[in-house]
Amino acid sequence: MTKPPTASILHHFSNIKDPRINRQKKHELPDIFFITLSAVICGADNWVAVEEFGKAKEDWFTEQLGLTHGIPSHDTLGDVFAVIDTEQFSKCFSRWVADLAQLTKGEVIAIDGKCLRRSIDKASKKAAIHRVTTAWYWDR
Repeated sequence: MTKPPTASILHHFSNIKDPRINRQKKHELPDIFFITLSAVICGADNWVAVEEFGKAKEDWFTEQLGLTHGIPSHDTLGDVFAVIDTEQFSKCFSRWVADLAQLTKGEVIAIDGKCLRRSIDKASKKAAIHRVTTAWYWDR
């Protein structure tokens, strides 16, 4: 039996393995994804902008996520995204977008991706960083 589509970021990204050391974790990984994706959808294009967006909406994020340590710093955000499995994140992102497309029924969500030049890290075998931008259109 197939599961019904859901727009929940927490649902789609909760299975990503957290490679961080337990004693260094102040923020839950799904919370970091939720804050980051929300910020990027609203136009944030770097880690400082994601942190600023999070702080501007901190009350709302705390209400939604139950944050106990506030909004992650831009350094924490960058560090987390530097160590996660990018292939697993990409698969989760694709499934989330597919569910959004199915749920919108006539609405269009334009998602554009660009590869950031010189962002590949051959030493640690990390793929290049991809930037995602979105635009929402609806037929009403």
